Amino acid sequence: MIFEREVAGGGIVVAGHICLDIIPAMETGGTLEPGHLINVGPATVTTGGAVANTGLALHRLGTPVRLSAKIGADRFGAIILDLLRAQGPALADAMIVDPHTATSYTVVIEPPGVPRLFIHWEGPNATFTAADIPAEAFEGMALLHFGYPSIMRGFYSDGGIAAATLLQRARAAGLLTSLDVVRPDPDSEAGRVDWDAWCARVLPHVDVFIPNLDEALFFFDRPHFLSGVTRPDEVLLHALAGRILNMGVAVVAIKLGAAGLYLRTTADPARLPALGPAWVGRELRVPAFRVPVIGTTGAGDCAIAGFLTGLLRGLGPEQATLSAAAVGAFNVESPRNADDIPPWEVVRARMAAGWAQYPLEIAIPGWQCGADGVWYGPAEGGVDRE
Repeated sequence: MIFEREVAGGGIVVAGHICLDIIPAMETGGTLEPGHLINVGPATVTTGGAVANTGLALHRLGTPVRLSAKIGADRFGAIILDLLRAQGPALADAMIVDPHTATSYTVVIEPPGVPRLFIHWEGPNATFTAADIPAEAFEGMALLHFGYPSIMRGFYSDGGIAAATLLQRARAAGLLTSLDVVRPDPDSEAGRVDWDAWCARVLPHVDVFIPNLDEALFFFDRPHFLSGVTRPDEVLLHALAGRILNMGVAVVAIKLGAAGLYLRTTADPARLPALGPAWVGRELRVPAFRVPVIGTTGAGDCAIAGFLTGLLRGLGPEQATLSAAAVGAFNVESPRNADDIPPWEVVRARMAAGWAQYPLEIAIPGWQCGADGVWYGPAEGGVDRE
């Protein structure tokens, strides 16, 4: 085992954002224009948000989970509880019901070949704070995964104090910490937050940080974000990850969609003693696995579940990151978010059976291709050769 704690001895607390996703089936693209009727197919109604997507994916992979999020005492809230209990009777036990506001929901507009559009009501996510999570939530668990605080008012409006407090509490209880953010609307209240100050306060308490490229650019490289960068570039990824590591994070994994994932880790072995030397000073990229694209909603959250499961099961960086790509691919070939993620053994068996990957070629000096389609970067071995 690379990781000192056996998964059987502890699971993952998944806390943060949850909502009800309503996803109309759309067979053709098109634009949304006032006064026009757009014919769609049946709607998929499922749970959404980090707690549901990552939490249920972890559960389906076989990782013990405890879900902590806030919903309303209404029909949408009841549907969320029913959907959680359908996956596991105890999965709703730590959920918080707020009788004073309506449950959060998102309408996901996803025409083929067109970027997704989200219509969202934040609901009780806006009032969820660190005080809602009792100390006993951490008992018997190995890791806290905290999802989407960047669109939860109780965690962004105070400059990161509540988020840092929650992460510090988890660490004091002996847990590793993992963070996932979502990019807020730049014109919203959350979009106008001083995110440099927020990250400076929060990230020193984060062990594993797993944004996608768009999110990483928004929070850490606003000029490139505003320039409309959409294609991953190894020089840019290297610089982005270096900036994040310098803010105190130990492991940075950047999700790249159909281009796979990028991983870079701290060169300081004392920063994360629970991980062995295989995790120190690493930089690599892995390709995505080939699947028919049915829906991409929740794919990044499911990839996180694959990464964290691999971490807790003792995999090294290469296999944990490849597992993240694999679990994300299972989500992409299903229209139902995490509902069709198979057990861990099925994921690993499909990987071992020669699951085809999208080609990944890197012509930048300092990168070398190894086994399983994994590329190794200039910071590999803890020495930045750029």
